[in-house]
Amino acid sequence: MADYCPMGEPERDQDGGTTATAVRSSGSVSPDGATRAAVRRSPVTRGLRYCARSLGGHFRSPGRPRVWFELALIGISYWLYSLVRNAVPTMEVTAERNAHDIWHFEQSLGIAYEEKINHAFDSVTWLITGLNYDYATLHFIMTIGVLVWLFRSHPGRYAAARLALFLTTAVALLGYYFYPLAPPRLMTGGDFIDTVTKHHTWGSMASGDLSQVSNQFAAMPSMHIGWSLWCGLTIAFVARRRWVKVLGLLYPLSTLVVIISTANHFFMDALAGALCTLFGLAVSRLAYGRWAYAFPSHRAVPAEPTLVDVPAEPEPVATGATAAQEPGSDPAVPADSADLPNSAGLAPPVHDAPAPGSAPGPALGAEQQTAQRSAEQPERPRISVPR
Repeated sequence: MADYCPMGEPERDQDGGTTATAVRSSGSVSPDGATRAAVRRSPVTRGLRYCARSLGGHFRSPGRPRVWFELALIGISYWLYSLVRNAVPTMEVTAERNAHDIWHFEQSLGIAYEEKINHAFDSVTWLITGLNYDYATLHFIMTIGVLVWLFRSHPGRYAAARLALFLTTAVALLGYYFYPLAPPRLMTGGDFIDTVTKHHTWGSMASGDLSQVSNQFAAMPSMHIGWSLWCGLTIAFVARRRWVKVLGLLYPLSTLVVIISTANHFFMDALAGALCTLFGLAVSRLAYGRWAYAFPSHRAVPAEPTLVDVPAEPEPVATGATAAQEPGSDPAVPADSADLPNSAGLAPPVHDAPAPGSAPGPALGAEQQTAQRSAEQPERPRISVPR
């Protein structure tokens, strides 16, 4: 005996046996579409779909950033950057070995001039002291200043440029972890001068008491170059005045002089920092579909439609020859001939009504009717066309 099926009687196959019909679950869709249960998505699914739509719209047309969100994002991001950077295990032996490898590699390329530059600038006390303060403070001031400038004056370009800066910093953390490197001033066997220690410069976490809370072997890549190159390109592409653009391009070059003269980085560190910046800009380009500096300064707002008064076209005036005939009117007389003068400026002809009780006049022949119509109609001007 076939199993009981709530959807109907058991079906009978070709061999005469019985086959139970498939049992549909509650809320399923029947073949004829008669029943259909409402599909309810979970709050998590709705939240993910909303975030996906929001991100898609943001990458297509980034809107104006919010102050509180940006301050929180920058603060948390820098805190995580410092935490990860300083949490990298101190591997002094590996860092020293990598420093010697870099130094020998630059000597093989003929670009190992860091030691000579370091000694030359150290001989001028006021100059090297100023460069020490520059190294300790200016990269923070300039980076934050450019971010604020973009936020206030070019909000349409801010989001893509900020993403490039964050990606530049994030990829640098990989270098700090996987390639610890001692700076030239800490490399054993070298003749470099630690200018901060020698001239007792304050504010730098590279030497002195503050060096105990900072990772001294996070030198590859140089974020002084990475951030300064980001600032320089942003100023060069966004600023309007030419002299400001030139200053923007000179800023990463001056930063290169600072990090080399103070013996905090090798030339190869600077090159790695520049590559990090280019990587951040390239990924931002893929995410937003265009370069960070190609966006308009402000998000375009659609203009409200304006109402324009268009004069109405004048209605065509019907003449006696083309006017429509009213039902029951004399076809020989136009319907509006009483209102329009003829071409000779005369009043329209008046038809005398027969006197009451008088006998109707004799009927006119066909030739007389034609002549009468010709006399009543206005004469049309004739235009001669040369053959």
